[in-house]
Amino acid sequence: MSSAHRRPGTRPAPADGTAATALRDLIGLLERHAPAEHFARPAAAARAAGVGRADLALVEEPAEAAEAVRRTLDQHRRREAELSALFDTAGDLAALTDLDAVLRAIVRRARLLLRTDVAYLTLNDPAAGDTFMRVTDGCTSAAFQQLRLGMGEGLGGLVAQTARPYASADYRADTRFRHTAAIDAGVGEEGLRGILGVPLRVGSRVIGVLYAADRGPRDFAPDQIALLASLADHAAVAIDGARLLEETRAALVELNAATATARAQSEALRRAAETHDRLTDIVLRGGDVADVAAEIAALLDGGLVVQDADGTELARVGAAAPAPSADGVAASRAGGRAVAVDGVWVSAVLAGPELLGSVALSGRPDLTDSDRRLFERASLDTALLLLLRRSVAEAEDRVRGELLDDLLTTAHAGDPRHAGSLTLRARRLGVDLAAPTAVLVLDADGDARARPAAQAVRHARALRGLAGPHSGHVVLLAPTADPGPLAARLAAVVGEALGAPVTVGAAGPATGHDQLPATHAEALRCLRALTGLGRTGEGASLPDLGFVGVLLGDRADLTGYVRRVLGPVLDYDARRGTDLVRTLEAYFDQGASPARAKDALHVHVNTVVQRLDRAARLLGADWNSPARALELQLALRLNRLSRPPRPRPA
Repeated sequence: MSSAHRRPGTRPAPADGTAATALRDLIGLLERHAPAEHFARPAAAARAAGVGRADLALVEEPAEAAEAVRRTLDQHRRREAELSALFDTAGDLAALTDLDAVLRAIVRRARLLLRTDVAYLTLNDPAAGDTFMRVTDGCTSAAFQQLRLGMGEGLGGLVAQTARPYASADYRADTRFRHTAAIDAGVGEEGLRGILGVPLRVGSRVIGVLYAADRGPRDFAPDQIALLASLADHAAVAIDGARLLEETRAALVELNAATATARAQSEALRRAAETHDRLTDIVLRGGDVADVAAEIAALLDGGLVVQDADGTELARVGAAAPAPSADGVAASRAGGRAVAVDGVWVSAVLAGPELLGSVALSGRPDLTDSDRRLFERASLDTALLLLLRRSVAEAEDRVRGELLDDLLTTAHAGDPRHAGSLTLRARRLGVDLAAPTAVLVLDADGDARARPAAQAVRHARALRGLAGPHSGHVVLLAPTADPGPLAARLAAVVGEALGAPVTVGAAGPATGHDQLPATHAEALRCLRALTGLGRTGEGASLPDLGFVGVLLGDRADLTGYVRRVLGPVLDYDARRGTDLVRTLEAYFDQGASPARAKDALHVHVNTVVQRLDRAARLLGADWNSPARALELQLALRLNRLSRPPRPRPA
C-alpha cells in the first residue's frame, strides 16, 4: 500500500510540521483552482527544507493526488462547459428561422467550442453528386471558399460518402484520403493542416459535413470528435427545420399568390359574366353596334371605333378615337387575340375564319388580362350582332330582290291587283314607286363580275331604293330625276371599292312602276353602248352619249340633244343677233372649207374665219375633231329641221 493511502497515525508526522504545512497548501491550491504547475511547489519547498525521504513521501504523494483531483475537476468543468455550450447552441439554433443565419451560427459555434483557426460547412448537392462549400468562418482563401468535393474525394468527400467522422493530424501528408489537385490547392492556399470532419445527418440521410481545422498539425481527441459530432447533430436538425420552414414559407407565399390569383380570376369571371349578360341583353333587345360599343367603352373607360370588313365605320365612342389599323387587324386575325399597335388595342371581329369587321380601343395602352378578355368578349358579341344584322339584311335583300324582279318583268303588266301589291310591298321597304325613278345596270370585268351586288345594295339602302342581281347584271333602282351623274358617281365609287373597272348604264326617270321594264331595257342598251364605245369603267345615261344615245333611246329628246351640243352658239346668236349657226352650217356643207363657205354666205373669207373662231371659243378647242364635228353636224341638221321655214320672196 502506498504511503499516501496509510491510515492516519500509522506513521508519526515530521517533527518540524513541514508535511502538515504542505498538505494545507495543497488543499488551498485545490480551493483556489490554481494552475497545475503550482501543485509541485509544496514538495519542492519540503525538499528545500531538508525533509527526510519518508516525510518527503508524505508530501509528494498528496501532491500527486491533488493534481489528479484537479485534472478530474478540469475535465468535469470542461465537460460542463461543453454541455452548456451544446445546450446554448441548441437554444440558439432553435430560435433561428433563417437558413443562412442558422448555418453561420453553427460554424461560428464549432470554431469557438473546438478553439480552431477555421470552421466551415459543406452541403450535399444530390443533383450534381457532390458536396459544396456553403459557409466558412475564419477562412481567407477565395479558392478554398468555392471548393466542390466529389463524393469520396478528400476528407470531406469521404465523410459525406460514408456518413462517418474522419480526422487528420496533417492532411497534406495523410495518405488515407483521395487527394485531388483542386482540393489540395484550396487547402494549401488556406494553409490548413489538422482537419476534423463530421457528418450532418437527418435520420439516415447525410445532408452535409461540418469541419473544424487548424493551420498547424493537430491531433483531435475523441471527446473533441464527439463534441463536434454532437454539435453537427444539433445543426442537422436545425438545418432541416430551417429548410422545412423556408419551404413552408415558400408554400405559404405560393398559396397566398394562388389565392390572390383565384380571387382575381373569380372577380374577372364575375365581371365577364356580368358583361356577357349585359351585352347579350343588348343584342336580344334589338340593340345595334353603337349600343354595344357604348357599353364596352364605358366598361373599359376608353374610346371605341367599330368598322366592318370593308373599313366602313359602324360606331364610334369618343371623337378622337383612332380607327383600327390594317396591320393591327391582320395581326389580331392571325393570332385570334387582341393586339396593341401604337397604344391602340385592336381586335378582329371574326366568324370562324371570316372577317366581319374590327374594333379599336384607345385611351388604355395597358390592359390587364381581365380587361383584355372583356375587350375580346366585346368583339365576339359584335360578331354575333353583325351576323344577326347580316342575316336580317340577307332576308331583306331577298325580299327586295324578289320585288326588284317583279318590278322589272312585264308578265303582269296592266293587272291592277298586281300593281297594288307592288306598291304595298315597296312601301313596306321604304320605296316610293310614285317618285321619279332611275334604273342603273352595273357590270364589272372578269372575276369581279359578281361582286358589285353588295356595293349596289349598300348604295340602294342609302338612296332608299332597291338593288340586286337581275338577268345576269346588278340592277339598282334609285329615286332621282337625273340618272347620268348618279351613274358616273357609282362607277367611280364601286370601281374603287372593288379595285376593278365598273361600268354603269343608266336610264330614266320612270314615273310609274309600269315604265320600269322599258327603262331597264334602255339602261341595258346604254351599258352595251358604253362598252362598245370603249368607255369601260364609266357611268352615263343615253343622253350623255350624244347622237348614239339619240339613236338608241326609245324616247329621243331631240330638242335636249340640240341644246346640249349647240346651246352656247344658239344663246350667243340670240343675244348678239349674229349668225354663227348658219356660218357653221355653210362651213360643214362646203366640206369644211372657209373659202367655199364665204361664197355661200356672200361674205368675205376673213368674216368666215372670224365667225368660226368665235364659235370655237364657245364650243371648245376640239369642236372640229371628227367626233365633235359629227355631233355638231347632226345637231345642226336637227336644229334646221326644227326651225320654221323662211318666207319665200314675193
